[in-house]
Amino acid sequence: MKLICSLPFLFSQDGYYSHRPKEKVRVDSNNENSVPKDFENIDNSNFGARSQPQRQPPGGANSNKHRERLQEKAHAEQATWKDNAPILSRSSNEVLQYGRAVAQNGSLPVGPKAVGAGVGSRNHHSRSSQPQSQDQAQTYPQSQSHPQTQHRHQHPHQTRKQATVAPLEVVYDQPPKCEISGKEAISALSRAKTKECRQQIAEVYCRHKEGQLMPEKVTRYCPIEGKANANVAWEEDSSEGPPSAPVRIAFVLVVHGRASRQFQRLFKAIYHTSHYYYIHIDQRSNYLHRQVQDLASQYPNVRVTPWRMATIWGGASLLTMYLRSMADLITMTDWSWDFFINLSASDYPIRTNSQLVAFLSKYRDMNFIKSHGRDNARFIRKQGLDRLFFECDTHMWRLGDRKIPEGISVDGGSDWFLLNRPFVEYVINSQDDLVTNMKRFYTYTLLPAESFFHTVLENSAHCESMVDNNLRITNWNRKLGCKCQYKHIVDWCGCSPNDFKPADFHRFQQTARPTFFARKFEASVNQEIVNQLDGYLFGPMPQGTPGLQAYWESAFDEADGVATLSDTQLTLYHAFARMGLARAAASCQNSSNAPWYFPMGHPVSVHLYFLSDQFQGYLVKHHATNLATSKLETLETWVMPRKTYKVATPPSTFTRLQFAEIGTEWDAKERMFRNFGGLMGPMDETVGMQRWSKGPNVTVTVVWIDPTNVIAATYDILIDASAEYTHYRPPLNQPLRPGVWTIRVLHHWSPVAETRFLISPLAYMKHQPIRQEDTLKLHNGPAKNSYMEQSFHGLNPVLNVPVHLGQVEQAKRNAALTGPALEHWVDGLVGAMWEAGDVCSTSMTGGPGTSCPVMQTCAKTPWSSLSPDPKSQLVPPHADGRIR
Repeated sequence: MKLICSLPFLFSQDGYYSHRPKEKVRVDSNNENSVPKDFENIDNSNFGARSQPQRQPPGGANSNKHRERLQEKAHAEQATWKDNAPILSRSSNEVLQYGRAVAQNGSLPVGPKAVGAGVGSRNHHSRSSQPQSQDQAQTYPQSQSHPQTQHRHQHPHQTRKQATVAPLEVVYDQPPKCEISGKEAISALSRAKTKECRQQIAEVYCRHKEGQLMPEKVTRYCPIEGKANANVAWEEDSSEGPPSAPVRIAFVLVVHGRASRQFQRLFKAIYHTSHYYYIHIDQRSNYLHRQVQDLASQYPNVRVTPWRMATIWGGASLLTMYLRSMADLITMTDWSWDFFINLSASDYPIRTNSQLVAFLSKYRDMNFIKSHGRDNARFIRKQGLDRLFFECDTHMWRLGDRKIPEGISVDGGSDWFLLNRPFVEYVINSQDDLVTNMKRFYTYTLLPAESFFHTVLENSAHCESMVDNNLRITNWNRKLGCKCQYKHIVDWCGCSPNDFKPADFHRFQQTARPTFFARKFEASVNQEIVNQLDGYLFGPMPQGTPGLQAYWESAFDEADGVATLSDTQLTLYHAFARMGLARAAASCQNSSNAPWYFPMGHPVSVHLYFLSDQFQGYLVKHHATNLATSKLETLETWVMPRKTYKVATPPSTFTRLQFAEIGTEWDAKERMFRNFGGLMGPMDETVGMQRWSKGPNVTVTVVWIDPTNVIAATYDILIDASAEYTHYRPPLNQPLRPGVWTIRVLHHWSPVAETRFLISPLAYMKHQPIRQEDTLKLHNGPAKNSYMEQSFHGLNPVLNVPVHLGQVEQAKRNAALTGPALEHWVDGLVGAMWEAGDVCSTSMTGGPGTSCPVMQTCAKTPWSSLSPDPKSQLVPPHADGRIR
C-alpha cells in the first residue's frame, strides 16, 4: 500500500484553509548505467520545453520565421497540455511533459502535494517560485489515473492558478537547414543551455530528417540464425591444477568521485603482476585523479589514460570512452593481454584472481556479456533504441523517433562485460559494414554501452563465442532503484542498483552460475560487507589491525581550490577549525590563559569520518600559528554532530516513529542524506525525513519552526502500516532564516518527538568575505517573514510556541553582522549543534616546551585521516605477485 498525504486545515475568520505546502520536485542523481530485467512499465513520455530567459533573436528573416514557427508549436502544445494536465503521484512509471506552461509565480498549473520516500499521493505536484538551473531537464513521474480527491473543508474560493506563456527564443550561430517540427526536438532546443549545443541539436535533427544520419540496412556476418549462447561450466572446488598457459587480463577501471580508499581496496584485491590496469578518471574528479596518478607511479603494469572525459549516465560519451580505451590497449605493444574487463570503483571481486584466471583460461575463446533476457521488441522500446538521442551540455537530449536498421538483430543488457582480445581488435580495427554502421548508429543512442557490444557480437563472425553471462552479480532492487533519478541529465527514466549490505553476503556464495564480481559497494554506506568479502577471499586481517572498522573519505583537498566549495561549506569548515582551536586553547594554556594557536588561511583538507559504519563527523586539517613558538603548524580537528532528535516528555503512546532528520541531497535509493551532518545555508532546499516501525495506519502532523518561532510550514502525512521511510521537501520561500530550526512531529496534535537543524549564516559570498549588503539579503529570512503563501501564526498558541519581540529584534541585528562579529555568531550556532571531539598536530613530536604537551601527533591518533589504514594502504607486490 502506498502512503498518501492527507492534510488537516487551519481555521481562520475567513474559513478553513489547508496548511498543506506545495512540493518542489526532487532531482536525484546517481552515476550508474544499467537497467534490471524486472524494470518494466516505464513509459518515457515526451519531455516538454522549459521556459527560458529572454534571448536576443538573431538577425535575418529566416531566423525570425523559424522562431515564429517554434513559438506557434510551443503555444499550441501548451494549450493542449493545460487542458489535459494529468494528476501526478510518486510512481516512476510515466513522465509528464513539463515546462511549456509556467505560472506567474513559477508554479505548474497543478495543485500541491506532500510525499514520502517512494510513496504515492492523490494530489498534484507543483514547482516553487525558485527557477531551476538552465542545464537541468526536469521530468515528473506520473501515476496511473488517480481521481482528484477533495480535501476535507476545502476552501470554497480555492482555484487553480492560470498559467502564462513564456516566449520561446532559440538562438543559433546559423539558422537550421530544415524546419524543426518534432516536439521532442523543440523541447530540447528550448532547454539546451549553450548556443553551441542548440546548433548541434538542430544539425543532428536536420541530418536525421533528411535521411543522412541513420543506416537503413546493415550486413549481418553471423553464420547461424538467432542468438548464440555458449554454455560454460565451472566448479569452484575443482581439483584441476593451474592452467598451463594462463590468460592475462587488461582491467579497465572507470572511476569518479572522491572515494580513493575504497578504490585502493578494490585495486589491492584484483592486482597481480601478470595483469594490466588501465584507469580512466572522470574529468570532474581531480582529487581522485591525483590519487590514482600516485598509485600508478608505484606499479609498472598500471597506467592512467592521458586523456579524460566527463561521462554521464546513459550518454554516448561512455561508449566513446570504452572504445578509446580499447584502442589504446591495442596499441600498447608491451602489454600482451587476452581479456578486457571493465570495472568501476563500486565493484568488488567475490572470487580470487587465480580462480578468475583459471576460468577464463578454460574459455579463452569466449566473450562474456549479459543480455536483457526479454522480448526483443519490448527491450528496444523500453531501452529507447527506436528514439534518436544526442549528447551535448552534459545531457542526453531526445530528438524524435527513428527506425532500427534492417538486416541485423539488435540486442543489449548490462554494460559490464568481459571481452576477448580478438573481438576487441575486430571492434576497433574493422572497417566492415557492421562495425562502421553500428558505431554510427550508437553515436545517437541512449545507453549505447548497454547495447553496442551486444549487437556487434551477435551479428558478427564472432557470434558463436557469446556467453550470456557477464560473470557478475548486481544488487537490483526495483522498488528502491527505479525512480527516474537521472531526469536532470537524460530525457528518459533509468535505474540504479542498490549497495550490498552484510545481510547479502550469502548471495555471493550461492550463485547458480559462474560469478566473479559483484556490485555495488560504497564504504560510506556500508564498509562491513567489504570487510567480510575481504576476509572471505584473503583471510582475516591480523587481530588488532588499526583502522579496520574506520573509513575516511575526502570531502575537500587544498589542491582542489576553495572555488570547488559552496559558501556554506567554506563557512562551516572555517567554523570547525576555530572550534578546534578553542578546544586546543582549553587544553594548552600558558600562564595568562591566552590561546596557543591563531588561525591561518583556508582549510587544508576535509574528510568524512566513519566508524563501524556510523558517521562520526568531519576531520578538518588547517593551518595555525603556534604563538608559543611563532611557527606555523598544521592541525587536524575532529568535530562531531550533537544529537538533535529527542522523544517527547512524557513519552507519547504513539511509538511508530523511530527517527526524524532534516537534510539535503536525499538519496531515496539508499534512504539516506548524502550531505552528511546536514551542512545547510539560507538558500538550501531542505528535506524532512522520518523513519517508522511497522504498525497500524496513522496520520501525523509535521511542524517546521524557524529560529524566531515563526511557524514556516505544517502538513500531515498518512503513514501506511508497512511504511519504513517518508520524506518531503516543503517549498519554503528563501532565504531561510539562519539559526537553529525545530521540527515537531505530532500525533493527534500531541507531541511525539522533535529534532533540530542548523541553517548557517554565510561568512563568505562567492568565496570572499561577505559584505553587509549581502548579509542583509541572505540573513533576514524571506520577504515579509512569510515562508509560504499561507500564514500559520494561528498555530503558535496551539503549539505553545510564543513569538518574542526580543528574538525578532536580535535576529534583525544579527542579519547586519559582518567580519569577526559574524564569525562569532556563526561559532555560537555551530557550537550548539557540533562539538570538537579532539585535535591533533601533524607537525609536532609532542611533549612540553615548544608545543602543547597534551596534544597528540595525528599519525598516532586513531581517528585522524593521517592514522594508519592498512586495509587500503598500498604495498609492493609480494613474491606471489599479489599485494593483498
